[in-house]
Amino acid sequence: MKQSSILFLQGVIVLIVIVVLAIMIQFPITEGRAENLDLFRIYSDPFILFGYAASIPFFIALYKTFKLLGFIGQNKAFSLDSVTTLRSIRYCAIVLSIFIAMAGLYIKIFHNKNDDPAGFLAMCIATTFMTLVIATAVSVFEKILQNGIEIKSENK
Repeated sequence: MKQSSILFLQGVIVLIVIVVLAIMIQFPITEGRAENLDLFRIYSDPFILFGYAASIPFFIALYKTFKLLGFIGQNKAFSLDSVTTLRSIRYCAIVLSIFIAMAGLYIKIFHNKNDDPAGFLAMCIATTFMTLVIATAVSVFEKILQNGIEIKSENK
């Protein structure tokens, strides 16, 4: 893979991190129920804090993806480091899907009876499914990479 392509993909990952961090900082302030609250009360809300805690696996997965692109750029794609990086990305995707499902259950159980949580629950279902698809795809890539490493070692 060309070095320029890898740098472009790493730049995209950095932009994703910046945009998601900006959204995570700005969104709680603009949320409807935060109109009459001060900053401390907004950012000490249990659901907001849970969202921040649940974002940790997302950022770890992005960092690991950035690192994996670095391995590819160094022609170390077929190495044990790449396999362990893919494994940790898979674990992050699984943990993130669990956190998203927990948020959906929390909203389903504790939502205000005047609110309709259908949109949020649909987003939870879709993102949980998406993260599980990503975990499955990464698992397939991990196995393919491991088979490639075994074939490479047999040829030596």
